[in-house]
Amino acid sequence: MTTAPTLSELRHLFVNPPPEARPMMRWWWFGPQVTRADIERDLSTMATAGIGGVEVSYVYPLVEHPTRLGSEEFLADLAYAADVAEGLGLRFDVTLGSGWSFGGPHIGPEHAARRLRWERHEIGPDRMVVDGGRQPWPGDELVGVYLGAGSLQEEPTAYAALPIAADRTVEVPAGAGTRVVLTATAGLTGQNVKRAAAGAEGPVHDHYSADAVRSHLAALGDRIVAAVGAHRLGSVFCDSLEVYHADWTATLPVEFARRRGYPLEPGLWQLVTDGPDAAGFRADYHRTLSELYEDNFLVPLADWAHGHGVPLRVQSYGEPPATLASYAHVDGIEGEQWGWTRMPPTRWASSAAHHLGVPVVSSETWTWVHAPSFRATPLDLKGEAHEHFLLGVNQLIGHGWPCSPRPTDPDGGLGWFFYASAALDDRNAWWPAAADLMGYLQRLSGLLRLGEPVRDVLLYLPTTDAYARLGTATSLDLWRTLAGLVDPDLIASLRTAGYDLALLDDGTVPLVAPTADLVVVLPGEVTVPAATRSWLDRVSAVDGRVLILGDGEDAAAAVGRHLAPDLSLRPRRTDVGMVHRRVGDVDVHLLVNTGPHRRLQRVVPRSGRRSLEVWDPADGRVVAVATDPDGAGLEVGLSPYQAVVLVGHDATPSTPAVRVSVPPSPHAHRVPVDTGWHLLRPDGTDLGEVTLPHRWEDDPRIGPDHSGTLTYRTSIREPDTAGPIRLDLGDGRPADESGAGRESGIEGHSYRVRLVPPVGEVVRVLVDEVPVATLWAPPYVCDLTEALRGTGTATLRLEVSNTTANALAADPTVADWVADAERWHGRRFRMQALDRVREGLSSGLLTVPELTFHPAGG
Repeated sequence: MTTAPTLSELRHLFVNPPPEARPMMRWWWFGPQVTRADIERDLSTMATAGIGGVEVSYVYPLVEHPTRLGSEEFLADLAYAADVAEGLGLRFDVTLGSGWSFGGPHIGPEHAARRLRWERHEIGPDRMVVDGGRQPWPGDELVGVYLGAGSLQEEPTAYAALPIAADRTVEVPAGAGTRVVLTATAGLTGQNVKRAAAGAEGPVHDHYSADAVRSHLAALGDRIVAAVGAHRLGSVFCDSLEVYHADWTATLPVEFARRRGYPLEPGLWQLVTDGPDAAGFRADYHRTLSELYEDNFLVPLADWAHGHGVPLRVQSYGEPPATLASYAHVDGIEGEQWGWTRMPPTRWASSAAHHLGVPVVSSETWTWVHAPSFRATPLDLKGEAHEHFLLGVNQLIGHGWPCSPRPTDPDGGLGWFFYASAALDDRNAWWPAAADLMGYLQRLSGLLRLGEPVRDVLLYLPTTDAYARLGTATSLDLWRTLAGLVDPDLIASLRTAGYDLALLDDGTVPLVAPTADLVVVLPGEVTVPAATRSWLDRVSAVDGRVLILGDGEDAAAAVGRHLAPDLSLRPRRTDVGMVHRRVGDVDVHLLVNTGPHRRLQRVVPRSGRRSLEVWDPADGRVVAVATDPDGAGLEVGLSPYQAVVLVGHDATPSTPAVRVSVPPSPHAHRVPVDTGWHLLRPDGTDLGEVTLPHRWEDDPRIGPDHSGTLTYRTSIREPDTAGPIRLDLGDGRPADESGAGRESGIEGHSYRVRLVPPVGEVVRVLVDEVPVATLWAPPYVCDLTEALRGTGTATLRLEVSNTTANALAADPTVADWVADAERWHGRRFRMQALDRVREGLSSGLLTVPELTFHPAGG
């Protein structure tokens, strides 16, 4: 909409979110071996589930003679997939290379990524000649030899550059005592494309060379766009930067001198040895690498994409050292990783979008969700998605959907899946909840695209100090280094106190106008370049606040002396967070419980609106309205991992469709439904009576390897009440976090909810064969009032679906296809954490359901 929606229009958009807000999926093509049947089945299944599109990613082969990347067969498959996607109304994005990072057999030594290698030798006082013409590895070139007085024990305090002769020899003059010689050799990093598809094997290209990126695009990019058709592409995509140790390019000496104003070679030794000017030199060196990455990778990549009329989407962080401001060169800004009280790349991306005025920020979501594969539940996916929303994201791109032929043999196993979690396709036994999950995420993504983000605090990133710490002893990852320089308690303090923030670096400072409402926080006494210092002075001159935090100083307390929290959260908790959008004259806060405990939270918006409403993103209902709160705000109940939307306005209040109090009303009667339960297979076979709670893994009639759906059936009498009747399974309980026992199962950076749910994992509720609700996240409650009214006695069916992890644990084929792939194509991947797949598995109805109701006249 060109103008801000009214309150009623906002309600309509909330209930009916736009299709472009639907989650997308990274679609793994192994080989890239696919069939037309695979393509049609996958895309139609995604469309039915409410997934909005795909990002095609071509990775390692799993058959002996796969289709080769770039072949006519591959391009025809890609074009066919785009045809099918277009017919289904799905967005279709493509990656511009296989695996990580861009490269392949078309990249020769002149275009391959390069690095410096250093050697240190202690020598005596005699004259000697170093032969720098020898090449132990192809492509090596001696670029610097440095001599310092001292020894390996008594380090020289300074080094002098020695001239390199035309024949690459270097004369080391005689001296008075022991000396140390440093030699710098530029050579190939040796890195090849990771997880490469067939036909993509080869070196990663030099991301500081425009010729290298153009060579790659000519070899693959042009052909992909021609095959698919630019008009059918949502974007072309570049994944996170993982060009390890690449700190050199052939043009670096010339570019450094041009950009920094002094020659590179005399001071190059300061990259590996401390000297009086080492910090400044290292900062200049790595700043130059950032500029070359932007000018010689992002700019030609964007020019190429725009020449084809296609947007460019990039995860611009990692190695090379991308800056926050580097995102100015791309169209689609993307991050990854969860952690709403930390500084993951998701925060990096949303901050860049904030300054650049880019309305949609995407994130690679569920990269490591509840490892290993097939362990993730809809609740896990919801919980991690909430973290991305709290970080400023409003487009989810799931990681991912494996394109796999489905075995026709009952003993043929599950089929292929990616080496790392998650496998998010319809092989998951919980798939009956997929459409509800995707609709929920679409509703929140759509809402968070409206209006403008409200971020009260700008957190300055000490980029110069970070540049000085990059180098051969550490990585070249500027984002990661900056995250290590900012006290993690600083961000957590602000977020849990009800403030949001955007990161700010020297490159984005010119985009921000100094105003009186700015609060800029510096994380201690950090190095600030002159231009940024001048900008900070202008902020102070117009009565904005520039706060330099001392060691251990509480950031929220410091900011609070000048600006009240955007949304005061009482009591302040570490697991309840918010994000704020201003939509015209309406304030919209997403309030999220990110933990396993039920929370009763009083919320007081700073905006002081006359009305404050609570909207439920699960179904779009208005569940509570407070008028004239007079600064008292509103008390909101949140079940574990539940989110609600707070809408503040001065218009006529909405009429709530239902009022929900948490905890439940003390007047409600609770009656356990604990007798008469039978267990049925999908074909109707009655397995006999069961006693609740009931865990499939403990029942010999089912066994530990069953993945799928089983039905619990009983009869219930209509309660004698005129009030609402609800079925309540409870919220579950917090998981054991000791790291031992079946409730652990966390793996690496994997996300999972810390909750043992009352059902493992999804339950479809039916009364007399009529579907009522599908429950997969707290509160596990549904309304049975209309379904039971006038029935006398009704049949209650609870169709419970678990995860596919049980079947995976018993799948004998995985080891075989993994071993075959390595035998045919070498080791291109390692399956992760499959030995832990059974940890914590609990399927079935794990609680006794209760009916809650108000008696007639009560």
